[in-house]
Amino acid sequence: MLRILQFLYSIRAFLLFVFLEVVAVWLIVSNNSPQGAAFFNSSNEVVGSILKKQADVVQFFALAEANEALTEENSELLTEVLRLTSRPDSSRIMLDSALEATFEFRVARVIGNSLRFSQNYLTLNKGAKDGIKPGMGVFDSRGVIGRVKTVSENYSVAFSLLNTSLLVSSKIKSNDVFGSVQWDGKDTEFAKLLYIPRHVKAQAGDTVITSGFNAVFPEGIAIGIISEVQPDEENSNYLDIKVKLSADFSKVTFVYLVENNQIAELDSLNKQAEITNEY
Repeated sequence: MLRILQFLYSIRAFLLFVFLEVVAVWLIVSNNSPQGAAFFNSSNEVVGSILKKQADVVQFFALAEANEALTEENSELLTEVLRLTSRPDSSRIMLDSALEATFEFRVARVIGNSLRFSQNYLTLNKGAKDGIKPGMGVFDSRGVIGRVKTVSENYSVAFSLLNTSLLVSSKIKSNDVFGSVQWDGKDTEFAKLLYIPRHVKAQAGDTVITSGFNAVFPEGIAIGIISEVQPDEENSNYLDIKVKLSADFSKVTFVYLVENNQIAELDSLNKQAEITNEY
């Protein structure tokens, strides 16, 4: 304390000078309208600028919470849209509507994501207590992201579409010809559309979407755009189709998880029929 007092005493002349300067400025501003107006306008501008910067910082840190809230709302809207836009067919009209597969959507944030391996995974901040289950499809606003592999109480791990062991049942939107999309372990922006017969007319620019056949994803979720079509050199019966993926896996933040409420029944039926589901 003594040292502080000694320091202040040593700069007493400077402190007096500052005090007198402040008094002088105050007198000028108080007694001269033009100078007073200029001072207050300048101070308002400075204070306003500081408050704007503060608001920008607060708003920036609130964006994550706002995005999560919007994504939650979107998941509810997706469920409703899917219910309203389900396409009835002749056989379904005659059956009980309870037999129609129903999808429900949940939201999660990606807290871990790998890109540099042949088998990549995503870690999500939602788990069993949030209703997340193994096998649920994962996608975002751009397109398919992957499929849930394992779940703990609070977290879950999903196969990324950039995983060479994951197949996604797909189809070409323009002609409804179905196949499977699989990553070949090379470029993170491209995958291959497999099992498309050679006679099929497929061309660059065609859209590839989920087929809805494997009960994991609803029909119509974007996967990518065909960028190249060639004859398959390894199997002459099929085409070699390269697909530019819709999702940007380097920027995945919030994702939707989709659950088919009747998938357990479908799996049980497949087992009874001794059908192997490659997906």
